[in-house]
Amino acid sequence: MLVSWNWLKQYVPLDMTQAELEHRLSMSGLNHEGTRGVADDLAIDLEVTSNRPDCLGHIGVAREIAVLWEQPLTIPDPGPASSAPAAAEQASVRLECPELCPRYTARVIRDVRIGPSPDWLVERLATVFRPLNPDWAPINNVVDITNFVLMESGQPLHAFDLEKIAGGQVVVRQAGKDEPFTAIDHHEYSLQPGMCVIADTEKAIALGGVMGGADSEVSSSTTCLLIESARFDPLATRNTARALNLHSPSSHRFERGVDPVGVEWASRRCCELILEIGGGELAEGIIDTGEPVAEPKPVILRLSQLKRILGIDVDPDEVNRILTALGNSTAAAGDGELAVTAPSWRRDLTREIDLVEEVARIHGYEKIPEDVGVPMAPSHRTDRDRVESIVRQTLLAASMDEAMTASMVPASWPESFTGWTEHPPISSQTPMLKGADRLRTSLLPSLLEARRVNESLANPVIELFETASIYLARDGELPVQQWTLAITSAGGYYRLKGIVEGLLAALKIDIPLEVKGVDLPLLDLSRSGELCLDERRLGFLGAVSPEGLKQFSLRNGTSLVELNLDLLAELAELVPQHQDQSAYPSISRDLNIVLAESVRWSQLEQLVQATAGKELEGVDYQETYRDSEKDGADTKRVLFSMTLRSQVGTMTGEQADQLREKVVLQIEKQLSGRLLS
Repeated sequence: MLVSWNWLKQYVPLDMTQAELEHRLSMSGLNHEGTRGVADDLAIDLEVTSNRPDCLGHIGVAREIAVLWEQPLTIPDPGPASSAPAAAEQASVRLECPELCPRYTARVIRDVRIGPSPDWLVERLATVFRPLNPDWAPINNVVDITNFVLMESGQPLHAFDLEKIAGGQVVVRQAGKDEPFTAIDHHEYSLQPGMCVIADTEKAIALGGVMGGADSEVSSSTTCLLIESARFDPLATRNTARALNLHSPSSHRFERGVDPVGVEWASRRCCELILEIGGGELAEGIIDTGEPVAEPKPVILRLSQLKRILGIDVDPDEVNRILTALGNSTAAAGDGELAVTAPSWRRDLTREIDLVEEVARIHGYEKIPEDVGVPMAPSHRTDRDRVESIVRQTLLAASMDEAMTASMVPASWPESFTGWTEHPPISSQTPMLKGADRLRTSLLPSLLEARRVNESLANPVIELFETASIYLARDGELPVQQWTLAITSAGGYYRLKGIVEGLLAALKIDIPLEVKGVDLPLLDLSRSGELCLDERRLGFLGAVSPEGLKQFSLRNGTSLVELNLDLLAELAELVPQHQDQSAYPSISRDLNIVLAESVRWSQLEQLVQATAGKELEGVDYQETYRDSEKDGADTKRVLFSMTLRSQVGTMTGEQADQLREKVVLQIEKQLSGRLLS
């Protein structure tokens, strides 16, 4: 943000040196980037953070200076004289998209004289525009005045030639698909839904929040003006400017949010200057459509918090002076408390700590000694934080990389995986990205898209996981926001199953993991399953089917797992537990069992664990073999091994064989299996 030294002096006395001004503004949060001379003026470059759009105008910077040096602040109070007929009788405004344009105002000026700007106006604008663009030149008195008010207050405006607006009617609406628009830079753009356009009864005449149109711009023949002052949605403005690569001083400010009260002030200020420089008659009243300015809610500031957080005492009268000088209104709210209501231009003051920061930066950080004692408050991580840390540590140890993807997805993605819900996804009227207007019901499609991008870049290893929320609609109730973990891996079904078992072990969940059959289009029917703990659905595991690979344009096979982290957090044992390691050697036994094709490995595993008891240290699957001629139709051979260890002494071969026979007997009784010798 470039500000003019001479321009600032219109609002606040500059009794300090240039170096003092630059240093003190930097210390208070407006970092000094540099200063250069322009004619007999100075252009001071200040870095304005995104939470301080009030300083994107000279008045905002002047307000900071007035508070820091305790100087009087002089802000113009425009009161342009008006006459009949009323503005509403000469033009009309229809607001069709309040979500893109919360408020739109218009004033009408007739019999204006378009001509060159006076020297003082050219000099002011040259100081702030010419350092960025050496070819900058004034346009005409009306356009230059709108730019002057923009740089003065931070509120963008636009002047239309009213006689070029078909029917004298302004329609604020959403753009049509591929709607053509010629901007004042005389380039044609193809607009899309989600973009806000200012139109007449025939066509778009401006791109809301970004740039005016060539068809209605003010020229030397213009005599009747419509002055626009409005608020445009920050996110929609940002998306439009990025999509069209069309950034402007106006879009820069609308993206950060403008002062809702300043909309009407800037309109009056602009009209006052036009009447003063270009003459004409201002129509009575203002055309004002949209939502009213919301009343801000007070924030309670406990004066004791200043000492606790800053480590120093700040006199209550000084605290009150600083806050009121910044535009806040204050009132006693109790013993040692202030109720502070922020001004309309400070949307960032919403918490007590924000007010503490305001007092600290104006009072002066240099007044806080380096060795001041600040009391420490005990804190602890929530169970959710601890679970997330264990999950992340376990997956990073498994050589996986963490991904972060958007919550809004295309409509086709929720349809590809419906494991968690059959309800349609929640839709948004304002897409976050082009074509992404559904809240995701699974993380898996997002990870598959990330995998596709990595494959296209020839990345050899693509092992990804993500923890985030999914949003599941319900009949007649609020949606469920489920905390979820998803993984994609080229390591195969059994690698991912092993990772899930590792997660359960890391979270000290000793409930057996059960795998049930599931039929989901995205997953291969023969290599997929629903994961359960105590009959409660934990998630889904499986290899992506050939159709799923084709749908997401994947060249190589991949497996997926998605888990309900809310359930894991509920079952996790987060208190560290001690268990002595056995001092005695282990012994293993291999078993080759013939089973019916319908018997799942999880059933066999659970039976072995329940039968072998505490001497069983582990069950390891080896392979599955099928020989219908020898074993019969619909059968399979499952080879696995048991690792046995005693806690009280060395296990003998005879004891191991007894446990082995006990397991085989239960397999025969419960699963109708038989042991191959």
